Amino acid sequence: MLNDPVLLNDWHVVAYAPALPERQPVAARLLDEDLVLWKVDGRVHVWRDLCVHRGARLSLGRVEDGCLICPYHGWTYDEEGHCVRFPAHPEQKPPATAHARVYRSCLRYDWVWVTLGEPQHEVPAFPEWDDASFRKVHTGPYSVETSGPRAIENFLDVAHFPYVHAGLLGDPSHAAINDYTVETGEDGITARDITVWQPNPDGSGQGAEVTYTYRVLRPLTAYFVKTSQGPRFAMFFTVTPVSERRCIAWQYVALNYGEQSEEEIRRFEDMVMQQDIRVIESQRPELLPLDLQAELHLRSDRTAIAYRRWLRRLGVTFGTA
Repeated sequence: MLNDPVLLNDWHVVAYAPALPERQPVAARLLDEDLVLWKVDGRVHVWRDLCVHRGARLSLGRVEDGCLICPYHGWTYDEEGHCVRFPAHPEQKPPATAHARVYRSCLRYDWVWVTLGEPQHEVPAFPEWDDASFRKVHTGPYSVETSGPRAIENFLDVAHFPYVHAGLLGDPSHAAINDYTVETGEDGITARDITVWQPNPDGSGQGAEVTYTYRVLRPLTAYFVKTSQGPRFAMFFTVTPVSERRCIAWQYVALNYGEQSEEEIRRFEDMVMQQDIRVIESQRPELLPLDLQAELHLRSDRTAIAYRRWLRRLGVTFGTA
């Protein structure tokens, strides 16, 4: 187990619950730990993907009568992780030590969240989730060959819009970034009054300046909301740190305008994310440098600077340099 108490004791998304098959084990990976997810009657379990008998992957097994059965020797585990049957010795009662490693999990925003340790915080709040005036559209997941912090920093960076997303989110002829404010507190980072020019911010086909507030809610979860007048738009974004140099990004778009279908919204977000992935997978080092002297910074990088300082203060080491 890695030595990063901050991320070990945090909540991370490992699956989109509606996509999980019923009564069929699914493998996942978090912080270099192999996991097995299995769902029975809508209840999702997240365990270490390892049978305590001979170390086989439980995700290769099957679910029967509310139990997970190991594919190697048929050891049978109930929903609490207790082994209840040794097929080779059906008369023998399994001891208490015959127990799978069970991790704490919960369901929020149709995502399965899990912690490998003892959570110090609640799952981050998604303000628009319970607001019926907003449509919430799930997009992703997106596998990215980079560290989780690199992916979050890219989400926070608006100065790349005119170049990475020209014609979609920005225009090189309108690349200037205003002088915005950033505050760092115990619960994260808030960057207010970030104004960018966008080609079609409200679906009208007309370019305009748009003002946003960005928030870093946890080391690997962030959010932004449009604060300028007019139609409302927000995005909730979180990253699963699969390993130090690989992550999975999950996101929701929330909007209260337009007649685009969910599929059209997903296609647009897929296009934007693929443009991002091409660039962020090229960044070196893959791990995010927390030493501010390691890279050069401008005033427009104020949010990224605050993010790196906050990660360093918290003591985050996984995915950072």
